[in-house]
Amino acid sequence: MEVSFRISFKIFLFFLLSTKFALGQKQIEYGEGESGYTIIEKDTIPWVFLDDILVLQKPTFSNPDARKKYFILRHRVIKVYPYAKGMGERLDTLNQKLSMENRPRKRKKLTRKYYKFLKKRFEPELHKLTVSEGQILSKLIFRETEMTVFEIIKSYRNRFNAILWGITANWWNISLRNKYLPEVHEEDALIERILLKAFANNDLKPRKYYYKPS
Repeated sequence: MEVSFRISFKIFLFFLLSTKFALGQKQIEYGEGESGYTIIEKDTIPWVFLDDILVLQKPTFSNPDARKKYFILRHRVIKVYPYAKGMGERLDTLNQKLSMENRPRKRKKLTRKYYKFLKKRFEPELHKLTVSEGQILSKLIFRETEMTVFEIIKSYRNRFNAILWGITANWWNISLRNKYLPEVHEEDALIERILLKAFANNDLKPRKYYYKPS
């Protein structure tokens, strides 16, 4: 199970919390963070807010085979995550455009364009990826969009196309209805751990959620 937490640091002396010692404070800029100093009985005490730090437990392995499986899974996650991220960002763009468009014909044109993007970008990957990579990609798309691949196709095109895509994917033993549930499934929890560590190490860039449909 993934264990992680965020710690916000402020370089500050504990006794500064006692207002009877503080004679004055001033806030200044320090790089991109907030900083300043506090004067206490003629002594100037500098302080600064630091970025959040993500603390993760190191993975432990019961045997060499478990270690090997972990690094194989990590390789697969690193490989397919950019596809899931790209799909999520493109879906954000579509939702943003749809929210500003009321004309049915124009909305249909926008969704058709998005469907063509899905078909061109995602369908070929199902054939190039291994079964395991395709299953992970399907889960990560749910992570980035809160929708299964089947639901995306059904919502933005029609159910018939979704069923056809599902059949095509199932030929390769990949379910387009996969959900990502790290709080339930052990493998999903491990994938989440791999992602968080990859983000922290700049091996991957997390998706920026710039639009959330109501």
